[in-house]
Amino acid sequence: MSRLRNLYHAQKPDINISLNERRSTYTTLDRLTGLVSITAPVDIHFDALSIDFVGTSRTYVERLTTAAAISGRSEAFHQFLKLEQPFADLEACFPSGRIFKAGRTYNFHFEFAIPEQLLPRVCQHKIAHPMLRELHTCLPPTFGDKDADSKAEGTEKSIDDMVPDMASVRYGVFVKICKDKEQGDEIVRTTIGSKATRVRVIPAVPEAPPLDTSGSSEYTMRKARTVKKGLLKGKLGTLVMEAAQPPSLRLRPRRGSDSETSMATIMLRFDPLDEKSKPPSLGSLTSKLKVLTYFASTARQSLPSKQASLLDLSQGLHTEQLNLSSRCVANVEWQAHKASDELRRSDSVTSTSSLGTGETPQPSEAFTKGTYWTARIVVPINLPENKAFVPTFHSCLISRVYQLKLELGLPAAGLGGTMDLKIPFQISCQGSAGPLSPRRGSVESAVEGADISDDEQPPDFFEPRTIHIPSPEYQGQSRLGRAAPVVPRAPSVDAPPGYSYFAPSHTARVPVF
Repeated sequence: MSRLRNLYHAQKPDINISLNERRSTYTTLDRLTGLVSITAPVDIHFDALSIDFVGTSRTYVERLTTAAAISGRSEAFHQFLKLEQPFADLEACFPSGRIFKAGRTYNFHFEFAIPEQLLPRVCQHKIAHPMLRELHTCLPPTFGDKDADSKAEGTEKSIDDMVPDMASVRYGVFVKICKDKEQGDEIVRTTIGSKATRVRVIPAVPEAPPLDTSGSSEYTMRKARTVKKGLLKGKLGTLVMEAAQPPSLRLRPRRGSDSETSMATIMLRFDPLDEKSKPPSLGSLTSKLKVLTYFASTARQSLPSKQASLLDLSQGLHTEQLNLSSRCVANVEWQAHKASDELRRSDSVTSTSSLGTGETPQPSEAFTKGTYWTARIVVPINLPENKAFVPTFHSCLISRVYQLKLELGLPAAGLGGTMDLKIPFQISCQGSAGPLSPRRGSVESAVEGADISDDEQPPDFFEPRTIHIPSPEYQGQSRLGRAAPVVPRAPSVDAPPGYSYFAPSHTARVPVF
């Protein structure tokens, strides 16, 4: 049996995939070029040869319940991207008779470009909001593929990307050689040789608008606490701690380059019980980053949440918490303000509005009027260098989000404690430019080099216009409402050459035996 197996493998063609100027990370609009070399040990006849750039995601969820009928593992697979090397280019290099001669090496060139967006047909399941469709058609980053990370770095040591084994997103170049065989009255295409090499892709992700946290139990944007003078003593006043969502932290697409630093601003407000009360002393301020990975075995219809992951057996959640920084803020500078009756009325009207960066928090419930104190603390946010981060993203099966936790210590006399905020935090990624991205440079240079005459300049939106009565032949020809004629529209072809879709399997559950 082993001799037959060795003989079968000895007759398979040897396939080698080499990338030109292999980079540690590819990003949006980068070109992926290379060469496929095929060497046959014996004469091999083939009918088809394909070179594809494919992106896939896999998930599985362990369902642990008391009911044996619904316990077990549910899995999902989604092929969201497939770029094909044009067959005409490959066929021009085919040997005569489509036969790989023994001992000869045949070379096939390929070239792909990392797309900016996925096709709309990739996400066809039901959704609760149209915005979710836009998120699901964004290119997800390489996720949980430690082999691609180690190959890109040229080392055997994998990088901790804080991704559980239950979720992964992979990209790679796949080569397949097929042959048609007759089985009864049908012709079946079988694979006689295949090879794949994986690459790391981190797409360009722009900064998204701030997240609406109203009514969400997962975030705490404001917290108030009563401060006492000491043990068994009276109240000193009320301390309010509030923060807005900080700007996103932008990653560099290339490994080894430093990411930008983001800043979170904490606004403090102290409402004293009387005019003689001074602001309390502060201790240390600790910042932590919580990394949340959501995964599901069925396509999600809404944004993931902790509550949904607990109630839905097809969803799972993996979290990790990283310590970012800790420093003493005892010397923070407080400023006194005098609140007038007019300002008080204005505050009461806008008390439901969210805090902007650098704005004064709304007064506490116990505050009436008089003097109050404010302070501002700026917290720099730097990511640890021993971890691999990816931009915030949401796909049909997997999501990665971040949460910033800020803890403020209050070393009051005999009454030590903390106040903490949990605010949303976004990680984005800027695209590459210059010689590192030939595709991007060629597109931008073509646009910049195009000469547009004055007559071809588009009209200014704010330029004055003259409105006049239309010509007689156009009068009385318009129809409104249901009387308007329905013109049949030709079916739109949104898939450019080289794209194909493989969607139905992304909602299927495949049992594991």
